[in-house]
Amino acid sequence: MKRGPDGKGLYALKCSNCHQSVDLEGEHLPPGHPNWHLPTAARPMVFQGKSPRQLAMSFKDPKFTGFKSLDQLIEHVEHDKLVLHSFTYGTRPPLTHDDFVAKVKEWIHKGAALPDK
Repeated sequence: MKRGPDGKGLYALKCSNCHQSVDLEGEHLPPGHPNWHLPTAARPMVFQGKSPRQLAMSFKDPKFTGFKSLDQLIEHVEHDKLVLHSFTYGTRPPLTHDDFVAKVKEWIHKGAALPDK
């Protein structure tokens, strides 16, 4: 797949070709969401090839996240509908959305320290 400049696919490989506005019934179908997209081409997938330290540095960088503050990062992980959707469909993360938000808040409230590695 090619994310394209807007993060919604390129040419015949538009996200919406497979990802509909709602989840489709049946096994092994792509998840759906009205605003399905990847980050823009200028912003790589947040976890791709990063160490924990590099990932934490990215979360703290407003140029990378597009957020002016870490409070906006909390707002994003807590309320963005696409983030919420990732905790309810298909292969889910190894923790609940509430636990994820709590860990992000804890990290920020304790000073958003960078891991050694």
